[in-house]
Amino acid sequence: MNSSRLETDDDFMRLALGLAEQGRGSVEPNPMVGCVIVRDNQVIGEGYHQRFGGPHAEVHALRSAGDARDATAYVTLEPCCHHGKTPPCSDALISAGVKRVVVAMADPFEKVDGGGLTQLQNAGIETRVGVLEQESRELNAAYLKRLQTGRPFTIAKWAMTVDGRIATSTGQSQWISNEASRADVHQLRGRVDAIAVGMGTVIADDPMLTARPAGVRTATRVVFCANRLPSPRSRLIQSAKDIPVLLIVSPNIEQTDVAELEQLGASVYRCASDNSVEMIHQALDFMGSQSMTNIMIEGGGELMASFLEANAIDQYDVYVGAKVFGGRNALGPVAGDGFASVAEAAELQLASLQRLGDHDVKLVYRKAQRN
Repeated sequence: MNSSRLETDDDFMRLALGLAEQGRGSVEPNPMVGCVIVRDNQVIGEGYHQRFGGPHAEVHALRSAGDARDATAYVTLEPCCHHGKTPPCSDALISAGVKRVVVAMADPFEKVDGGGLTQLQNAGIETRVGVLEQESRELNAAYLKRLQTGRPFTIAKWAMTVDGRIATSTGQSQWISNEASRADVHQLRGRVDAIAVGMGTVIADDPMLTARPAGVRTATRVVFCANRLPSPRSRLIQSAKDIPVLLIVSPNIEQTDVAELEQLGASVYRCASDNSVEMIHQALDFMGSQSMTNIMIEGGGELMASFLEANAIDQYDVYVGAKVFGGRNALGPVAGDGFASVAEAAELQLASLQRLGDHDVKLVYRKAQRN
């Protein structure tokens, strides 16, 4: 239990949000949820949603508390009120005899959407909603986006030098970042549903796109194929029967060429258009239909540019290595034609800044919210 002095609803909700974060990568497509049970300003129970299909945060917290009569439950998302893979959490709170429930935000999922709060209120339980709501929304941004749009949350990731290069003028890129940064990338790979690259990256690097060591999720390796396909001898295709590979192909790709790769284990989604922006929108719709919540774009520059043009990047994870390459022909992370004016540029908000190792920095930006 947390032993620091906690006194306000904000204090206890902040503790619940920290618990919820521990479920990242294990609970999707469900949301991350944390719960704290408090009596007389003392934490008597803690819990979080630990894995998809398992007990929810409230159940874990109530078990931890043992006796929750007349206590206050702090929950980062409205308790569910429907039978899914587990019984309703609203019923569990009512049966436990809690007298007050504080919720960070209502759950917009259609089977909840205020129903859990109404059930608690009808049982005579005092409720408060909106405590650290913005923090809760940021925590579950991917869940909320998929509910609203049907599409996964998209993270663009790259490592660059202080002067914004991803390779030298001769094409060398290993290593821009340090070991701590590379380990952090592998942790991210182990928490997402898919890792996407373009054919240029496949040809240049012959990547595996796996997490080392393996994470809580095994990401589907996604390749956008407008005019070319990976070689049957590529490491992606050779490992496709063991680790999923999804090829996003345009109408320019002949079915006879795709068939061999399908026999080797690759899955194929055929887009109706060869326009790069339309391909991205169609691919995101498809991946959302496959219950994917988070995807990461790892390159190259042309694919990054297409996602940017499609307004389809929700978050940027940028690793800045303590090096300067220089060179007018040295590549940057986003290619394409770019924006013609500053006014057109994508506007971002800094979400976090982290030092990795002795010299590297990780910057996380989110798409700016328009008022």
